[in-house]
Amino acid sequence: MKISFFEEFPTEENLKKIEMIDFDTKLYIAAASVDDFNKIRKKITSEHVKETVYWPVLSYNDGYWMSPFAKRKALLKVMEECMGMDILWDCEMPRKRSLILTNLYQFIRNKYFIRTFFLKHDGQIYSAEYFPEKGLIAKWMAFLGLTYNPEKYKNKVIKMVYSSLHDHGDRFITKEVTTGVKMYGDKFMGALGTIATGIRGDEPVLEPKKLERDLKICRDANVSEVVIFRLAGLTEEYMEAIKKYS
Repeated sequence: MKISFFEEFPTEENLKKIEMIDFDTKLYIAAASVDDFNKIRKKITSEHVKETVYWPVLSYNDGYWMSPFAKRKALLKVMEECMGMDILWDCEMPRKRSLILTNLYQFIRNKYFIRTFFLKHDGQIYSAEYFPEKGLIAKWMAFLGLTYNPEKYKNKVIKMVYSSLHDHGDRFITKEVTTGVKMYGDKFMGALGTIATGIRGDEPVLEPKKLERDLKICRDANVSEVVIFRLAGLTEEYMEAIKKYS
């Protein structure tokens, strides 16, 4: 099982945590543009970082995350500049919640542009999505443009199994992860954590024992790759748990 990391704030201090990693890994790096991403990527010299994936983030006023409620101009700019690149598409409702109303008139058209982008993009798209995979909630999420079926859109789906935010217990996580692998095979991935706060700043931090539990569940379910949120939170305690599954 490949173990990768998100880094939402790729400062020099945060990227120094790469020095703790002694196994092959992949980094999903947030940046406001491809130019910024390339500048950050050039600073990463570790032989253990085998891949870096561009994670576009918008301004707060544009929506920050990539949903049909984000500003169209910002979405189209991302689609245009990342042609041919591997990209993380973070499918979440806009940080600026008022966009849900003020940008509602663009919703249908934006959803069309996003779906077309997924179908035509010539790089690998990784879509970070909420649970679940099946049922009415999943259908509603698909309508909102917050989930994409890999069998149709060629993406790899990263389901955010953040036990620090919603710990429903071993049984729930096992069921959801096993379902994902059964549905999508190696196109299903899990996001684990959080081991550091994100843009909201108030995310609870997962204790190392629970991260180890979640890693074991994913390994036992034959998940091809897990992505830990986020690199900057790495400590010796977390690394002790991670190395058992790397």
